Amino acid sequence: MAIGRLSRVVCAVSAVWMTGCSDAPSRRAEHVDPRPNIVFVLLDDVRYDDLIDHPFAALPNLTQIAAEGASFQQFYTAAPLCSPSRAVFMTGQYPFRNGIIDNGERAERSHQIVTFPKLLHDAGYHTGFFGKWHMGHEDDSPRPGFDRWVSFVGQGVYFDPDLNIDGVPASAQGYMTEILTNEAVSFINAAPDSQPFLVFMAQKAVHPETHPDYVRTFPPAPGDEQLYALDTVPHGPSWRAPTTGKPALQRPHNASDPRSPAGGLPDSVVKNRLRMLSAIDRSLGVLIDALKARGVYEQTVFVVTSDQGFFYGEFGLAQERRLAYEPSIHIPLIVRYPTLVQAGTRPRALSSNVDIAPTLLALGGAPIPSTMDGRSLLPALATDTATIRHDFLIEYYSDTEFPRLQGMGYDAVRTDRYKFIRYRELQGMDELYDVQRDPHELDNLLPDRVPAGVLSDMTARLNALTVDQPR
Repeated sequence: MAIGRLSRVVCAVSAVWMTGCSDAPSRRAEHVDPRPNIVFVLLDDVRYDDLIDHPFAALPNLTQIAAEGASFQQFYTAAPLCSPSRAVFMTGQYPFRNGIIDNGERAERSHQIVTFPKLLHDAGYHTGFFGKWHMGHEDDSPRPGFDRWVSFVGQGVYFDPDLNIDGVPASAQGYMTEILTNEAVSFINAAPDSQPFLVFMAQKAVHPETHPDYVRTFPPAPGDEQLYALDTVPHGPSWRAPTTGKPALQRPHNASDPRSPAGGLPDSVVKNRLRMLSAIDRSLGVLIDALKARGVYEQTVFVVTSDQGFFYGEFGLAQERRLAYEPSIHIPLIVRYPTLVQAGTRPRALSSNVDIAPTLLALGGAPIPSTMDGRSLLPALATDTATIRHDFLIEYYSDTEFPRLQGMGYDAVRTDRYKFIRYRELQGMDELYDVQRDPHELDNLLPDRVPAGVLSDMTARLNALTVDQPR
């Protein structure tokens, strides 16, 4: 049954539309081109358990999208940092290959990278970008491959932002989440019937707002400030757990750094982050209504994901989401597309954000460059037992944002069972976890408790993934 479903979908998304596929979907009367529209919603710093199976966060539109689509259980970022992760999504390449390795000034490079929106645009899609680009802190000018561009400098602000709209400075009034959503709806309403469209919405939420002296806040939308006042924030076994077995974290550091409060984020701040998701959920509802109004919702691939996660106090960490622990790298991926995805599925396929670009290119009938590191997720969307990959690479190149993390650049590899973190500069501080038996990463098996053959296998996997990495 699953094989038959996948074969039908391959026909539906192949480059030669409607040829040799007797049960392919019929053309929509109002559209000449039968390829699906794509709405890709990228959130900021939203971890997996912020969205999936949360005990009290009320997100009815997201819940409905997941109930009608697929929610991936093992989807991860290959680069838990804003700029590199966004480039991975865009290019289907690991950071060492696409060149966006950190949050530094990467504007020039970001004009040159080959993105899946550009490739879809070249293949006939009408494309729009709305939100945080971030690969370049002062350059908010339009990047190649977009017919519509609404962005801002750096991280932007939540209230009354300055925008760049198709290369022209503009000022907006209101809350950023709602402003970007309204711009995307205008794009959907004006999109030509003769072309499929791509909406790439990169919300600022729920990234912190930065103030002088490194004070960072998480401002909810007006009216959401008191949500969850009586609820209790859940804490897992790693919350404020000792750093035993993690020598890299045991190095001396400034415990008074306001960017990383001792013990992690206060529960009041965690609740503000969850409150900000309410505006995101309303945004999803507005987008859905716009698609339904055009009569194209059932023919639209609707994707919700995040660039990386966040620490709420695991091992005492707060905003150091650059590290390779699960709260930072494990991110949500929800895909609704009735043509392919059976409602309510929860694929277990190990996958990474490097796999998004080839997946959306395949759905859009565009060629997939051989230079991509990612693999199409179409088999996992068709059947939740499919295997996509056996391992993936995680990269971080040390920067100066958090003094505690200086010198902690690493390459890591994760499989279904194990995670191996190899620091580039810190000797004798590597980490290896059995994430099946120890999902909260409390027990580093290095240096002398690794099962026979595991370290050599994980080392070989990591070496294979980084063989082209500049030395």
